[in-house]
Amino acid sequence: MKYTFLMLTALLFSTLNLSAQSGPQLTFEFETFDFGDLKEGDKAEVDFIFKNTGSESLVLSEVRASCGCTTPFWSKEPVMPGEEGRISVKYDTKGRIYPFNKAVTVTSNAGPETKRIFIKGNVTGANNPKEDISNKSGVPEKTPSIVNNLGD
Repeated sequence: MKYTFLMLTALLFSTLNLSAQSGPQLTFEFETFDFGDLKEGDKAEVDFIFKNTGSESLVLSEVRASCGCTTPFWSKEPVMPGEEGRISVKYDTKGRIYPFNKAVTVTSNAGPETKRIFIKGNVTGANNPKEDISNKSGVPEKTPSIVNNLGD
């Protein structure tokens, strides 16, 4: 009797474990990409590779960036179990000379329904790669000049 009870309990737990893992599963190679230092105007684009590690087809219904300076592109085709897909994310560095940390929200039929991936980096001035306005006080610096009026 004890043996039968233990076997039924083990069978029940293994069935629950398998049902919890069924359906589509969205698994990324990495969830955050750091561009490091970029010059203003540089191309900032990365591909987030993901895999459907579940047992049913995965469909991305929406991929939305946190602001207009970040643009995601993705395939609308279902990703079958064991196959990979990609989300390409572009960041516009033009006129944005400061550090950035942007989120992209991925909505799919996987559990959980939404997942966030991130890009970050620091855009410096095009003429001066070491320039970083995050370190400036915002007050323009004045350079003293010397004028010799004695020779007039």
